[in-house]
Amino acid sequence: MTCKGEPVHFINELEWIDGRIWANVYTTDLILLIDPATGVVEGIADLSGLLPDEERTPSTDVLNGIAYDAATGRIFVTGKNWPKLFEIELVEK
Repeated sequence: MTCKGEPVHFINELEWIDGRIWANVYTTDLILLIDPATGVVEGIADLSGLLPDEERTPSTDVLNGIAYDAATGRIFVTGKNWPKLFEIELVEK
């Protein structure tokens, strides 16, 4: 798997959504959208700040959960020991 021609390391949670692989990069708040045929990253979702600082505790860990409801098209994310599950929608910049 590559991003801008460079190998990507520490891929963690994977989910198949609309013909792409979604994968978060361990220890970051980034989700990569990957073309499964080529392994090339086609997009990056930066979820920094999704979990507010006031909701973080010493046991709160990294973003690492991606779930897709194919029946409704809804996408959910969470993290280790996060107190919430978030529904997200990507908006192209």
